[in-house]
Amino acid sequence: MSGVGALLVISGPSGAGKSSLIRELLKQIPNAAFSISTTTRQKREDEVDGVNYYFTDKESFQKEIDEGAFLEWANVHGNFYGTSLRQIEKLLNDGKLVILDIDVQGYMLLREKLSRYITSVFLTTKSREDLKTRLLLRQSDSQEVIEKRLKNAATEMAYIKEYRYLVINDDFKTALAQMLNIARAALNKRALTDTDKFTKTWVES
Repeated sequence: MSGVGALLVISGPSGAGKSSLIRELLKQIPNAAFSISTTTRQKREDEVDGVNYYFTDKESFQKEIDEGAFLEWANVHGNFYGTSLRQIEKLLNDGKLVILDIDVQGYMLLREKLSRYITSVFLTTKSREDLKTRLLLRQSDSQEVIEKRLKNAATEMAYIKEYRYLVINDDFKTALAQMLNIARAALNKRALTDTDKFTKTWVES
């Protein structure tokens, strides 16, 4: 891939606050863009198709898998999530800082293909009990789904060591400040992806 953009991958348990932090990052970071994933899960009341996710059915999703349309995809809680290859290529080629909200399965696949572009963050709560409280307050899932999310969160925690940064979202302002610092580091990393071109220009100047 010839682009000079960068990828900021954010993973972590559902309910840890990823969406809220990403919204603020997009407001405060110039040249940032959010990678909109495709999913087969049901749309929540406050979500908009084409803004939060591209919502589709499992048959259409499987067709896109067969066509090689996804850079990565995963089955999470019985629903499919995927990242469009074409979308990522365009954003990177436009020099964007691309923010991705993907699970640990997706991150591991993405890292195999685009590791040089990636700055990774694992975002979580201070405890399992705190995460459970947040999921209950959200009032968007049944008790059965919440228990499934908590079980999946415990599995995801084992992957923390695979990420470059760990952010504990106990206080939103503190977590946001940390995320902004990491995003700026990702932008600096982006500047190093085209070192061959820079070196050639420097030598010839």
